Amino acid sequence: MDLTIISTYRCNSKCSMCNIWKYPTDPREEITLQTLSKLPNGFDNLNITGGEPTLRKDLVDICDVLYPKARILEISSNGLHAERLLPIIKKYPNCKVRFSLEGFDVTNNIIRGEEDGFNIKVAGLKMLQEAGGNDLGFGAVIQDDNVKELVDLYKFAINNNFEFATSALHNAFQFHKGDNYPYNRIEVARNVERIIIEMLKTYNIKNWFRAYLNLGLIEKILGHDRLIKCTAGEDFIFIDPWSDVYLCNVRNDLLAGNLLKQSWQEIKESEIYKKKVNDVHACKQNCWMVTTARTAMRSNLHPSLPKIQVLKWVVKNKIKVMTGKDIYFDGYINYQKIHIDSSVKKRESYLHSNVVKRTITKAADQHYSQFKFYDNK
Repeated sequence: MDLTIISTYRCNSKCSMCNIWKYPTDPREEITLQTLSKLPNGFDNLNITGGEPTLRKDLVDICDVLYPKARILEISSNGLHAERLLPIIKKYPNCKVRFSLEGFDVTNNIIRGEEDGFNIKVAGLKMLQEAGGNDLGFGAVIQDDNVKELVDLYKFAINNNFEFATSALHNAFQFHKGDNYPYNRIEVARNVERIIIEMLKTYNIKNWFRAYLNLGLIEKILGHDRLIKCTAGEDFIFIDPWSDVYLCNVRNDLLAGNLLKQSWQEIKESEIYKKKVNDVHACKQNCWMVTTARTAMRSNLHPSLPKIQVLKWVVKNKIKVMTGKDIYFDGYINYQKIHIDSSVKKRESYLHSNVVKRTITKAADQHYSQFKFYDNK
């Protein structure tokens, strides 16, 4: 099972596709070390994220608690304070670190509302690299505003020995917005084809399977069904800053318990948990993110192996790329069936904006309800 822990909703980026930064959590209410210690050992990938996790003053202590509990401990950060990750990398060089990077210079700054974000992140990742970190990279959210730069950004990453992960523009209950849809679905999807080809050209096996993951992103971008049925709740869990345990990080109706008030075993064995797993089985949303897509791609026989359909696609198209043949994407993707929404508007950049933030607290008990939606487009 993979686990994502939202350590805080405080954030020092001002992204156009996420309004978490407008609604920070009260640090006094955020999940504690004592609560995190209740988690069992044996997770596969355990991701500490936010908001921005480096804003937690006890991040090193959090890693001390969680590192023994997973095969891979991951920190997803905006990369603006890499120096705060330095003691963690020196102590745990195998810790996986991903910095959010949406493009070069101006593009990244506009999308993420950051000043000189590109250079700060690159310098920070190189610093962690020099400190001994061996699983470092960037993550980009594919959208109209950056898709034409992504191949060059990917090449920049691999030329500097960094990993490069992608996700597609999507909505989720914690974003405090529900308008994250492409302006031009076909144009964005066709550009993702270029990324897939570049990934299959490499000698990195991990990139070959990332190519398949990006095939799923094309389906997501076009508003199609998932390539593989979601297994959230069985293979993935999401915990928010108030210790609430959700089966996925998109639907806020999949709340199964609270780790502060219950033990892990009590939550997993509860009737409400079983009911929510059945709700996942019936889910019609077309989300396809690395958290649930990665687990869905795994073999039912052994989690280190891919499903047969995934392996067949990777082998077939890797051979095509090696032999100079074209991949006929229209044989996999129905470009004639596209969800079009004429009401989609260009996302606002907050690069130079001053926005009054509203701290959200557990006491209000309404911190997500006004943003409930189903991302099925």
